[in-house]
Order: sequence, then C-alpha cells, then structure tokens
Amino acid sequence: MRILVLGGSWFLGHAVALAALNRGWEVHAFNRGQSGSSPSGVRHIRGDRTVAMDLAALSRHGPYDAVIDTSASELAPCDVLAGARSLEPVTGTYVFVSTVNAYRDWPSEPLTEESELLDGPPDADADYGRLPADWTGPDWYYGRQKAGAERAVSTVFGETRTVILRPGVILGPREYVGRLPWWLYRASQGGRILSPGTPDRAIQPVDVRDVAHFAVLQAAASSGGSYNVAAPIGHASMADLLNACLRVTGAVGSLVWAPDDFLVQRGVQQWTELPLWRTHRGVWAVDCTKAQKAGLRCRPLADTVVETWNWLAGGGAPVTHPRWAEHGIAPEREAALLKSLSTGLQ
Repeated sequence: MRILVLGGSWFLGHAVALAALNRGWEVHAFNRGQSGSSPSGVRHIRGDRTVAMDLAALSRHGPYDAVIDTSASELAPCDVLAGARSLEPVTGTYVFVSTVNAYRDWPSEPLTEESELLDGPPDADADYGRLPADWTGPDWYYGRQKAGAERAVSTVFGETRTVILRPGVILGPREYVGRLPWWLYRASQGGRILSPGTPDRAIQPVDVRDVAHFAVLQAAASSGGSYNVAAPIGHASMADLLNACLRVTGAVGSLVWAPDDFLVQRGVQQWTELPLWRTHRGVWAVDCTKAQKAGLRCRPLADTVVETWNWLAGGGAPVTHPRWAEHGIAPEREAALLKSLSTGLQ
C-alpha cells in the first residue's frame, strides 16, 4: 500500500509511520519539519496544512491508498475540511484520529460509539465553541472542534471511506503530554508518594504503538466506521500503573493513597496535578468492544511503563509542548498533603 501520514514525526504519527513501514508499505509523511523526525524510510513532504498551495502540492504527490491523519489536534474543522477536499480525488480511505472529547458525555458518563457527539459544523473556524471568561459549566470547546473535524472528513469522504478513531489517554515512548513521564520521574525519587483515589480504580490508557497498529489495520480494511480506542475496562488499575513505575525505576518508595474527597476538598487539580486522576464516573468507562472485534490488541500497561522508562533513561526526549508543564504536583504541596494524611487532619 501507498499511504500518507499527516504528521509522522512525533508520538502517534511516528508510531503510525513505523507500523506502516514494518508492513512493507510505501509511507509518505506531510508536516512542517519543525518537531521531531520521522522513521528512516519515510518519504518526506514539507508543508503546512493551513496553506492552500501546500495542500495542492501534496495532492499532486498522490495517489494514496489511505491517509492517516494524526496531526489535527490543534486544527480547526475548516482546516481539516480544506485538506480533505484537496486529498479526496487522490485518496482511497481517510483515517482520522479524533478523541473521546468529541462525545457530549465524556467524562461524566460511560461511552459507546452510539453516544451523542457534540455539535460542531464541518466548516467551523477556531473560534467556534469558545466560552466566555465567566462561564462555569462544562468546557466543550476542544470537543466541539474535534466533532466538527470528524464531520469535515466524513462530509467529503462519505461514511464508507471514513474511519474515525476516538482514543482516550495514549501513553508510551515519545509521549509529549507528560503524564506517564511525570509518574516515572516521581517514582524514581522514592519516598512516600501521594497516590490518588483507590488502588483498585480501573484505568484504560492505551499504548501508542497499539493505537498505531490499529490505525494501520483500519487503513488496510477500507470499510469505514467509528471506533473507541482504549484498553479494555478492567485491563489495569491505578495501583498497577504506580507499582510498575516503582519497579522499573528501582526506587525505594511507598504509595500513600489519598481518598478522592480528601484531594477534592483541598483543591487538587484533577487530571493534571496528579496525572490520570479524575473522579468522573465515565472517564475510565469507554467501551472499546467494537475496536477489539476489529483487531485492536492492547499490551499490558506494565510493558508500556517499562518501555517508556527505557526510552527516557536512554536519553529520549519528547518534542517541546506547552501541555508538559501542566502536569505534576509541586513537591512542597505533595509534602503538605502527605502530612495532613498522616496526622488525620480533615
């Protein structure tokens, strides 16, 4: 097969390009060349997805059996729409990597592929869905943008030539968000580690290489459809994750579990100060049965932890991204919370 990866130089895009190369496919990658590097063997096409002339030049490199779009996380639906229109005449299947944020009820309620999507027109610009500064309700801006981007692709390619993948949390080597790296670095320091919620809380992060394999599989299937891409419910727990971090780093530490109410009452920022901790009942209740039936296979979370640490310890560094700085609790704040736990303060 001859495929085009939109992105292809960092994290998921890099993993997709490598997975396709390993199948013996001819892989082209379109990006600006400003972040990371594609695997050896990828044919590079430089350009900007928001520039019409670059899109026109990209289409002239076709035809492609499939496009796998891994780089639309910061694009408005109208930009995705323009790219889809440019590529449609020279492309078979369009695999679009979206997010569970596109669902109205995430993270509040459990999800299936039949759950309601947020509004978001296919031609929306980057301002669509922005909320006023004094808004106190759910912030659906990002989800509306991604739901609109999904519609942009399906509007152009139709249902049978469009594959939508909606991952939850993706972890693994080259991660740029900083969730798993933060826990690994914290574990490596040892001592008493503030651990959120309960040890047996089920979590569903999925390895980047497993997402990449599934994306490539769907590009070859050419049958269309939408899939939630997450590890199966019950695949791993928060304790599994943190204990794996302690084991791989070789640190001497102990996990001190802080109840949800304790953390909420003290204003600990969910999802970021203690990465992957969130109390909403739907955050780790994403049904991925359909994807499993279509070929999604998820490796043990402990393997993802080991291979991410090996990458970091071997000098690996993610591309610079502002979200990295959002993650992790300050040492002095962690110490104060641990003290409160140990003294029984309420």
